[in-house]
Amino acid sequence: MLKKRRNLILLANRERHGTALSPTDQTRLASLRSDPQIRRRRADDERRNMVRRALLGERLRRYPVDDEQVAPTLLGNATRRFEEYGYYRFGLASQVLWDELIGVVPDAVRRQTETARTSVDFFVALLYGHLLVAAAAFGTLFAASGETALLLVTGLGLAVLAPVWYRCAIAATDDWAAAVRALVNLGRKPLAESLGLVLPEKLADEREMWTKVTRFALRPYGVDSDGLDAYRAKPPGA
Repeated sequence: MLKKRRNLILLANRERHGTALSPTDQTRLASLRSDPQIRRRRADDERRNMVRRALLGERLRRYPVDDEQVAPTLLGNATRRFEEYGYYRFGLASQVLWDELIGVVPDAVRRQTETARTSVDFFVALLYGHLLVAAAAFGTLFAASGETALLLVTGLGLAVLAPVWYRCAIAATDDWAAAVRALVNLGRKPLAESLGLVLPEKLADEREMWTKVTRFALRPYGVDSDGLDAYRAKPPGA
């Protein structure tokens, strides 16, 4: 739905500013305007200023690029988006080669990644801790007749705070995503060198190389394992 809303805003803006739309774009624009899923939000979206449109784009960026990777929860999607970053940009499966990446990046990048993850872990722990205490407070209501008001207020208060910590955890993933992005972008070259490989000049060739590295790490050694020979650095003096 967010993608449809964003595309409608972009196409409507181009039409409003007199930019010629191709027949394909005209068809897409008409289809989006008649889409019942976003019809209720269409008028509001078309009135949005630049800041509100940027916020809509920020919400969309908290989802994975590939729709097939979408998770059932907002927090799951917010973390899944940077787990797939290395693979969809460079063919580098950062989750498979995580320890190798962490081992070759500068200390500042490594600390940044660890600090950003700690912030998310803190809010998640706070969320579950408050829910457990709230459940204990509600459960004690049946056994403590003299503290009913205190237990009720405690349970309700902590239950109300739980969604707040959940939203904070989602917002904190933005820093984590930026840190992982830097980890992948800056770690590709030293990782290749530490593995005895040379980064190809073309991005398409680099994607192919990292795909083969990932397969080499996941699969048993076999007949297709010599696919990395083309990317291996030449021995000194060769």
